[in-house]
Amino acid sequence: MSRPLVVVGDALLDRDVEGAVNRVCPDAPVPVLDERVSTDRPGGAGLAALLAAAQGTEVALVTALADDAAGARIAELLTTAGVRLYPLRLPGATPEKIRLRAGGQTLLRLDRGGEPRPPGEPPEAALEVLASAGAILVSDYGRGLVRQPALRAALADASAPVVWDPHPRGPVAVPGARLTTPNLAELRQLTGDAGAGSPLSTATRAGHELRRRWRVGAVAVTMGADGAVLCHSGSTPLVVPPPSDVERAEDTCGAGDRFAATAATALAAGAVTSEAVQEAVAAASAYVAAGGAAGLARREPEPAASRRPASATEELVARVRADGGTVVATGGCFDILHAGHVATLQAARRLGDCLVVCLNSDRSVRALKGADRPVNPEADRARLLAALDCVDAVVVFDEPTPATALARLRPDVWVKGGDYAGDGAPELPEAELVRGWGGRVVTVPYLAGRSTTATISAARSRGARLVRGAR
Repeated sequence: MSRPLVVVGDALLDRDVEGAVNRVCPDAPVPVLDERVSTDRPGGAGLAALLAAAQGTEVALVTALADDAAGARIAELLTTAGVRLYPLRLPGATPEKIRLRAGGQTLLRLDRGGEPRPPGEPPEAALEVLASAGAILVSDYGRGLVRQPALRAALADASAPVVWDPHPRGPVAVPGARLTTPNLAELRQLTGDAGAGSPLSTATRAGHELRRRWRVGAVAVTMGADGAVLCHSGSTPLVVPPPSDVERAEDTCGAGDRFAATAATALAAGAVTSEAVQEAVAAASAYVAAGGAAGLARREPEPAASRRPASATEELVARVRADGGTVVATGGCFDILHAGHVATLQAARRLGDCLVVCLNSDRSVRALKGADRPVNPEADRARLLAALDCVDAVVVFDEPTPATALARLRPDVWVKGGDYAGDGAPELPEAELVRGWGGRVVTVPYLAGRSTTATISAARSRGARLVRGAR
């Protein structure tokens, strides 16, 4: 994204104090926590900015910080993560949330900072960065920052898409915001809806009501493990379930921030609102499955110069190998998925513990098959393959061969079918590469008479006959 994602909202300092409880206090019937480790992280809008920056997005944060140790710690954590800060002066103390935890459970939360106080005026640089934003995420935590008049006027005048993540104690979104993202409990408080009926009916009814009241483009109601419900200008909502392979998790802290930040980034990249919400559901689901905000502390940071986020496929391959399993890969164009493809993929999956499909990109297919191919774009082809039970991951490659993808994944078995099976068949072009790291190269049977090229030719021939018959 050439222009930054600008996050606007209340930041706070989250601290998790982990320890062990082995005794009860002698002067009161309460457990005694022996501290073992303490972890700091930005909270509120600071967490939303941190999560967006962790995905490689250029992020600026407009927030309010007091001149105290907690404010300095938030600034240190965010600038280290690559977030540009544009702080307003905050009277009093920077808010803190301190969780005392043992055995994976929170025993007590201690809040510091006192009652919210209005921040000072935004610096000119903060107003300028809002004017130059690729997208704006308002991450409201109800402490008053987004009520600041000059800041609110700048949000209303912004040309970038605005995503408003509301708080029941906060103000209404600025009119014309592209998307607002309450969870179901927040939505009920914001609209006064009693929640009669199913969660889906409540989300639909109250979501449309909030969209009308606030005059925003759409309302995406986040539903936890059930995904999201998008209420837009039409009467029928769009229900976006989470990916089927994501397990439900208990710790959802930060999932709403992950959802809203992903939606804003997608809108900045040109996605329509429905596409942005689908991306956001997938990202929030993966975030929760990885441990949520608590999982951030378990991810060892790398030096900035060498940091490269591992793909989900690479993580899958690493897990299978760590468990002593066998990684299988196959490849192809898969332009029109047919029974021959499915037979090959099913046979390949039976050879190991996961199957990765290396898929030719649209550009790669054109170079191999001609300007009139592919019939189906790579995104559709990848989605169809990923929906098959026998396929665990799909990797799209641009080159004529999947050599680069294979060198990165280093599968234990490389599988092909079709013309590469049988006596006198040509050597697989990737065979030498795969054998170089000790991998095996095999072919599997395919169903005779199934061919994408033949299927396309037959369809065109039938179409031509129909046209001639209609004359």
